Amino acid sequence: MLRLFFVVLALLLARPALSAERVALVIGISAYEAIPPLKNTVNDARAIARTLERIGFEVSQLTDPDRATIQKELDRFSFRAETADLALIYFAGHGVEVQGENFLIAADARVASNQDIQNQSVSLKDFLNTVDRARKMRIVILDSCRDNPFGDSLAPAGTTTGGQNDTVARGIGQGLAEPSPERGTLVAFAAKDGKVALDGAGENSPFALALMDKIDKPGLEISLMFRQVRDEVLRLTNNMQEPHTYGSLSGIPFFLAGGAPETSATDREQLAWSALRPDDEAQFRQLAAEGDTRSLLGLAFMHLNPNADRFDPVEAARLLAQAADAGSAEAQYELAIQYETGRGVPQDQTRALDLYRQSAGQDFPDAINDLGFFYYHGMLGLPRDPKRALEHFERAADLRHPQAMYNFAALIDDGLIEGKGPREAAQYLYQALRVGNAEVLKVLTEHPDSLKPETRRELQAELRRFDLYQGTIDGQFGPGTKRGLRRAYGLEG
Repeated sequence: MLRLFFVVLALLLARPALSAERVALVIGISAYEAIPPLKNTVNDARAIARTLERIGFEVSQLTDPDRATIQKELDRFSFRAETADLALIYFAGHGVEVQGENFLIAADARVASNQDIQNQSVSLKDFLNTVDRARKMRIVILDSCRDNPFGDSLAPAGTTTGGQNDTVARGIGQGLAEPSPERGTLVAFAAKDGKVALDGAGENSPFALALMDKIDKPGLEISLMFRQVRDEVLRLTNNMQEPHTYGSLSGIPFFLAGGAPETSATDREQLAWSALRPDDEAQFRQLAAEGDTRSLLGLAFMHLNPNADRFDPVEAARLLAQAADAGSAEAQYELAIQYETGRGVPQDQTRALDLYRQSAGQDFPDAINDLGFFYYHGMLGLPRDPKRALEHFERAADLRHPQAMYNFAALIDDGLIEGKGPREAAQYLYQALRVGNAEVLKVLTEHPDSLKPETRRELQAELRRFDLYQGTIDGQFGPGTKRGLRRAYGLEG
């Protein structure tokens, strides 16, 4: 059973020829077939694509695509995004809100009713689903809602137009509706929900100009970058347009144009946050003073870096407590570790367990996986309860926790999970590869015999299903299977 709970603290797995760690899909639509064209959207998309390529993104571009082309590219891009650290979609074109849902208008849309918009356009939800499985961060940028291309109103869904049975038309919402992305996903609007963005007097929109100016600045953390974009757009438009971001980023700092140190698993977020430039750190401290939970979390990590002059576990615990009280699941989890270990606070297993449960109650995978470990071993005052432990491991695995997926697959392979067999074990192993679990890749390529032959055959079939392996389904992990495993992980060849 030790293999189920072996946690890799620092697995220095070589990653030559790694598939793109940052991928972007850039869409610009100007030449609409049946509604007014837009002046700068294609210019903006091309300029943004060049900027992203310059800072190391692998970029795919679509110019004036119809709906079918967009959907086909979203399917392709979704598969690529799974093995990227960051997946980004930028859309410049017409966008509208209908009944609280945001739709991006394709070039071939011919719209006479709200139902036509829903049937002929691409929903923001489709964009969010496309980037949903990127490993660290997901970004969707909408430089749209520049005006309402359909006039003041459209026929309501389910009605016809042009005859005596026309009903009273229902208006389309002004601008776009506020989205609710999942944790770890950022949605950026060129203008705040309910407001209209400007196309600009020159070759690019004010939002695109500001984005190009800020996105390639090394060492600029992503949340501050979008704040600077907002400030720049306000300046360019004389306060007529205010961009806005939505979503809850993780506590991992991210620098689109680089400039932060590489960190290992043992460093966690501490070293990266400690590398902030003094001016940027001052901005995070101001945001923390205003109650921003991510800033509180980042400052706490700075104080947890034992190699920094600011090392202060007591202050870190205070900051984490403030963020935890404000509802941050990640802060609750980190503070639970503090209480479990007695770092910066008096050791208190009861308090630690309560915080783990609060975090798990918000579907924070790390907390759920740790609770499974505690139930399995009877820790933190909990009675040993293997059944409940397995329930937690399954829940964490379904939330794509890398170690939990491997643990649960191993439990299935050992015949300990009722109703699940080799096929389910293989599916969890495949998904563990996709999220970047280096331990799974190491075990499968170096010690495949640790799994039963039936599970190995099902894993080969899973690789074949995604066109990653074309060999015989025989459970023998030769060069072809190992190549498929590496490709599933995101390594070439």
